[in-house]
Amino acid sequence: MKKATLILDDGTRMEGESFGYDGNVAGEVVFNTAMTGYPESLTDPSYAGQLMTLTYPLVGNYGVPSTDDEEGGIAKFMESDRIYASGIIVGDYSEQFSHWNAKESLSDWLKREKVPGITGIDTRYLTQILREHGVMTGKIIVEGTGLEPEPIDYNNINYVDEVSTKEVKTYGAGEDKKKVVLVDCGAKNNILRCLLNRGVEVTVVPWNYDFNGMQFDGLFISNGPGNPEQCVEAVENIRKFISNESETRPLMGICMGNQLLAKAAGAGIYKLKYGHRSHNQPVRMEGTNRCFITSQNHGFAVDPSTLSEGWEPYFTNMNDGSNEGIRHKSKPWYSSQFHPEASGGPVDTEFLFDDFVNLLG
Repeated sequence: MKKATLILDDGTRMEGESFGYDGNVAGEVVFNTAMTGYPESLTDPSYAGQLMTLTYPLVGNYGVPSTDDEEGGIAKFMESDRIYASGIIVGDYSEQFSHWNAKESLSDWLKREKVPGITGIDTRYLTQILREHGVMTGKIIVEGTGLEPEPIDYNNINYVDEVSTKEVKTYGAGEDKKKVVLVDCGAKNNILRCLLNRGVEVTVVPWNYDFNGMQFDGLFISNGPGNPEQCVEAVENIRKFISNESETRPLMGICMGNQLLAKAAGAGIYKLKYGHRSHNQPVRMEGTNRCFITSQNHGFAVDPSTLSEGWEPYFTNMNDGSNEGIRHKSKPWYSSQFHPEASGGPVDTEFLFDDFVNLLG
């Protein structure tokens, strides 16, 4: 292993060792407190442009499953077609792995995908810095690998455009099936799986595609990376849909989909100090005492005080009181800031997919 250094924008330097791909990279440094699920997290397009810190100290001990296995044209064990995180920061990388489903080591996978990793970092201390200062950009520099990368302006890059599909694709086609349009802002595969498992046909369209002229029974807005303020065209298309007074077709959004729906409804968005990235975020359904443990990965949130007439909060985070979803008071339109499809994480809220499909009629 080569010597590697993590350099934060505030000048903090942490020394470690390189594993995976020996290369230099810049990105927004964020932390994830999940104990498992690094294959799913690394392939989640919502991590595009970010250096993912895993607070759980031991990483790599169960290896990586096959990246080639597919079911119905969708990767069986991964959340997308490749690693989208720019780099990974861990406390203790395990070179030896053991799992019935493992095909290769985490390091070998990172090398194939040209993604740098750094181990030997005190990730708990790093997380304390990020919690106190807030997320910041940084760099992983590997000894002897050339020039340092240019810093990135994370909030002013349209990462959704980088990760979204470039063509219209249909999955689970069937003449008698209900038809759902999925606006791909960086959709995880498990959103597709959860919809297909409920017997609907799903047509995936690019993030800025005007779906309003299409024939469908329900509209779905996916998760995605970066700043929702960059997704002007998507917001306009959603606004066109919800502004039609005669429109009654169901709409559901997840994560970025929650933020884009809220913006289309006139609400404001703000950046959280350090975001929510974990498998253990408690949320309460408004108007009830029902609380759910959820999987989350987002750095922005909706300001519920700016919701326009006809809209209301649906879920609220019990840790910091931030918004976790909105819903229309009379139309079948709702969203969640958390990930009901999980993968990885708890599936307490997968019933939201049942609600959506049941609304299709």
